[in-house]
Amino acid sequence: MERPGETTGRETRRRLSALLDADDFERSLEELHVLPRRRTIRALFAALSEKDEERKSRAVSFLGSLVADLAGNNMEEARELMRRLMWSLNEESGSSGWGAPEAMAEIMAVHAGLAEEYAHMLVSYMREDGNYLENPLLQRGLLRGIGRLSMARPDLMKNRDADKYLPPFLESSDRVVRGLAAWCTGLLGVRDARSGLESLLDDGTEIVLYEGRGVVRRESGHLAREALDRLDEQGVSH
Repeated sequence: MERPGETTGRETRRRLSALLDADDFERSLEELHVLPRRRTIRALFAALSEKDEERKSRAVSFLGSLVADLAGNNMEEARELMRRLMWSLNEESGSSGWGAPEAMAEIMAVHAGLAEEYAHMLVSYMREDGNYLENPLLQRGLLRGIGRLSMARPDLMKNRDADKYLPPFLESSDRVVRGLAAWCTGLLGVRDARSGLESLLDDGTEIVLYEGRGVVRRESGHLAREALDRLDEQGVSH
């Protein structure tokens, strides 16, 4: 039973839904942290399955902020939420896992301690000898997460060998996966990716990127061109 004056679960979900659509990210973030945290986190887990990319991206960002804040006071509870995201990607969970890789990455992008502990798990979903995700739709989310964490902590991702496992994704049968792999390749300067990137230069597939506080839409060919330019700047040859 709710106490007098206490925000109900329904009210929390209603207010959160409004924040997911609001234009002012910073103000929305401030309001987010006033809501009951456990209810809000529960609602954000549900929002990770949003089909609207803008709302889903905002849910990912909000969850990252709340869990990072939680980790400052209760690291074990934050770890439990990370484990919950990982469990959703396990076939035995009966869950789809939609949004889980992006959310894991966002949490680690804003909290160094959780990144040190769990970055290897995010990379394991790229590995055929690890926890490889076969579903191309989940691979899209994984690569958005790899890119987001590579933007925030490139050295950590290289230390966890994320760059080593990227080239095969450039040959995926899924055009969006290929484009996202090109983006990640550019961020990490992958040495063995040149031929795969060159094959994408004329690809006009729209790629939706999550870059922390919103959605950015790019063409696959442009991402491949940028990645090749970075390889040239770094003196990376065939």
